[in-house]
Amino acid sequence: MLTNFIEMLSYDFIVRAFFAGLIISICAALIGSSLVLRNRSMIGDGLSHVAFGATAIAVVLGIAPLEFSIPTAILASFIILHLSQNSKISSDAAIAILSASALALGTFLISIKPGVNIDLNSYLFGSILSISTHDLIFCIILGIIIVTTFLLFRRQIFAITFDEYFASAIGIKVKFYNALLAVLCSLTVVIGMRMLGALLISSLIIFPCLTAMNLSKTFHQNTIISVIISIVCFIFGLTLSYILSAPTGATIVLVNLVALVLAWVYNKLQ
Repeated sequence: MLTNFIEMLSYDFIVRAFFAGLIISICAALIGSSLVLRNRSMIGDGLSHVAFGATAIAVVLGIAPLEFSIPTAILASFIILHLSQNSKISSDAAIAILSASALALGTFLISIKPGVNIDLNSYLFGSILSISTHDLIFCIILGIIIVTTFLLFRRQIFAITFDEYFASAIGIKVKFYNALLAVLCSLTVVIGMRMLGALLISSLIIFPCLTAMNLSKTFHQNTIISVIISIVCFIFGLTLSYILSAPTGATIVLVNLVALVLAWVYNKLQ
């Protein structure tokens, strides 16, 4: 497999996909380590569908999809937070409403708009191998912002992850950091949608953390192991998809699933 990996990196488009995938894998694992432990992991799935709907609108209107999807996903994350905190609608219901509506709207607009010729599969299931140099630069910039912000506020994120009431009691602005996490999740989903698509990106947020939970005892251990697992699974999945000529996004998700099962078995045998 090492030979195939070296051969694979001789292609420029795969090199771009490799670096973009590494960045997305790190960001998704960091954000997922908090969301999963707080039972809010499905927000990533909801935001990915919103990002798909925003992308469809951008394509129909003839504007830049990525730049339009980011503020739309951030706005949707705020709406989810507001509905879950200030209404009778639960967060799960709010996510379901937004995700289903956005996915339906995106598919509807693309289907009825004359002259629009795009591959729906690339948006639903990802197309990391088609990432351009511009996309890679944009991904690097957002990745630096996400990772830096997470590391700067890791103590506050740790506090609100395990006990929001205690965090509030010691002076941490819980609403602000909830909003900050929502923004970071939105950015991660938007850049990750290009790799795994609207239907699969949430798996990159959920699987590494669940796998790490079987191998770690603390939040910090879980975060570090999540990042390592996410990177390893991405590299293995990308290489395997190259060898088998299989869909890249789906292969990466399946590799993450295998890692989760192996970690669960290992944990049960201890």
